[in-house]
Amino acid sequence: MPSLVEPKLIAGNANLPLARAMARRMSMHRGMNVDLVDARVERFNDGEIFVEVFENVRGEDMFIVQPTSNPANDNLMELLIMTDALRRSSAARITAVIPYFGYARQDRRTKARTPISAKLVANMMMGAGIERVLTMDLHAAQIQGFFDIPVDNLYAAPVFALDICERFNGHLDEVTVVSPDVGGVARARELATRIGGQLAIVDKRREKAGEVAGMTVIGDVQDRRCLIVDDLCDTAGTLVKAAEVLMENGAREVHAYITHGVLSGPAVERITNSVMKSLVITDTIAPTEAVQAAPNIRVVPSAPVFAQAILNIWNGTSVSSLFNTEMLEPLYEGQFRD
Repeated sequence: MPSLVEPKLIAGNANLPLARAMARRMSMHRGMNVDLVDARVERFNDGEIFVEVFENVRGEDMFIVQPTSNPANDNLMELLIMTDALRRSSAARITAVIPYFGYARQDRRTKARTPISAKLVANMMMGAGIERVLTMDLHAAQIQGFFDIPVDNLYAAPVFALDICERFNGHLDEVTVVSPDVGGVARARELATRIGGQLAIVDKRREKAGEVAGMTVIGDVQDRRCLIVDDLCDTAGTLVKAAEVLMENGAREVHAYITHGVLSGPAVERITNSVMKSLVITDTIAPTEAVQAAPNIRVVPSAPVFAQAILNIWNGTSVSSLFNTEMLEPLYEGQFRD
């Protein structure tokens, strides 16, 4: 029996539907009702954030659900202030559930006189009183080392593998998993291994930052069903171009599986008008109305795996067991069928 009696969820404003879905899934897993802690997270007229928790949390095992997506700074401050409120209310342990970890792309110094913002954010979280972090598909795995507290980094690959096996049932021998750049080869190879597919790479050549001069396909994609895999998609320029290059090289069709659908600026319009048959994202970032209305964008739920991970952290059992597709199959039963 765990020393901390109850896992309790509290949520900021970044992705309330996901937080509520986690609570519902935890209720299903435990056979008893789990609700979000009653609280208000509001702003003064000048934009300052105010948090008030209406329930007693003394001695409780608290999980704050708050991705630091757009607007990243506001959502990050909400997380820090909620943490301070819980710490001053004598919560026994505070775990930050950050489905999408903002600032993760600034994980190293790429030029002189630039910050390592991911490390700064890690310091801020620990300073506020966060004792554990639960996230999904960090942009760079080494960010776990920026924290001096436990970090559980879940993977979307097992969930994507379930979806792919359902959607491409009977055609898995025709599937090629594609990395959109050399840096994502490990991620693409892992998914290819899970589904028994082939691997290809789109090699980008840049003449200057932010501008792709050319792309070359490494591997055979002729008459293949190509699945581009990446951790996030922002403006979708590179993704759409990679899909075009694959089609030019003889691919039968192109799909994309992206964990975090940042999809800022013209991204949704580009994807809608692209040669891609579908883009599959998770709901780690709350989908906008434009995303939900797009005919070739589909959202798969992340709540089942997060809910189980929270329960495993609470009762002291393995989180890494959720890295296996077979372990997730019961959690996602019926989720991917039309």
